[in-house]
Amino acid sequence: MLTINDKDFHRLVKFVHENYGIDLTKKRQLITGRLSNTILSMGFSSFEEYIDHLIKNRKPEDLELMLNKLTTNYTFFMREGAHFELFTNTILPYLEKTKKDRVLSIWSAGCSSGEEPYTISILLKEYFGAKASMWDTRVLATDISQNALHAATNAVYDEDSLKELSPSWKKKYFTQVDKGTYTVSQAIKSNVIFRTFNLMDPIKFRLKFDVIFCRNVMIYFDQQTKEALVDRFYNATNPGGYLLIGHSESINKSATKYQYLMPATYRKI
Repeated sequence: MLTINDKDFHRLVKFVHENYGIDLTKKRQLITGRLSNTILSMGFSSFEEYIDHLIKNRKPEDLELMLNKLTTNYTFFMREGAHFELFTNTILPYLEKTKKDRVLSIWSAGCSSGEEPYTISILLKEYFGAKASMWDTRVLATDISQNALHAATNAVYDEDSLKELSPSWKKKYFTQVDKGTYTVSQAIKSNVIFRTFNLMDPIKFRLKFDVIFCRNVMIYFDQQTKEALVDRFYNATNPGGYLLIGHSESINKSATKYQYLMPATYRKI
C-alpha cells in the first residue's frame, strides 16, 4: 500500500472540499486504503504524481473514479422506512389536498444507484392508484457520479436490495432477470428522471420542490458546507415543503430556517 505525506494529503483534501464539498480531513486511512491500488493501476508510483494529474488535467472519468472510491454508500429499497411512512401517511395527503395543479415536485438529491427514487415512485403509484394518471408525479433524481446514475438507469438489483419489500410489491413492480437479480418495471422507471448534479452548484431547477430527500449524503460534508447546502435547499423548497435527511445526520437548528419536526425531518413553514 502506498503512503501519503502531509503535503499531498492536504492538497487532496483541499481540492475535494473546494470542488465537491466533501470533508476528508479525518479520512487519511480511508484515502490510502481505497486509492493505493487505483493509483498503481493507473501507472502512477505515488500519491504526489496522482494528485498532480487530478488537479492539472481534471479528467471527468478520473475524478469520477476517485469520488466513487471515497464515497461509496450502501443503500437498498425502503431504507430508513420511517420516512416513507411519513411520506405516505402525512406528506402525500397534504400535497393531494393543496396541489391544485396536480403537479408534485420531488427531488432525490444524491440518489446513488436508484433505490431511493424508485421506492418513492412505487409509493406514489400505491398512493394514487387509479388516479395516478391524473397527476404529474415524476421524481427528479440526481447524483454527481456517472457510475451511480448508470446503475440507476440500468435498474437491475439483487435480492439484498429488495429485502425490505413485501412479496406483493416485489411481484407487482419487479421482473426477474435471472436467478437472484431483478429489474424495476417500466412504469416505475419512466416516473423517474435522472440527471447529473453537483450539490455544490447553485440550485436552478424549473420548479421549487415539495419534498427533498437528501439522505446519507451530508455525512461527507463539514458543518459550513452542510449549512450552506441546507440554505440552498430551503430556497428551493415550496412553502409547506419538506426536507428529509439521513437518520445518522443532523442540522444545526439555529442555523436553518426550516422548522424541525422530528429526527431527520424538517419543513418550510
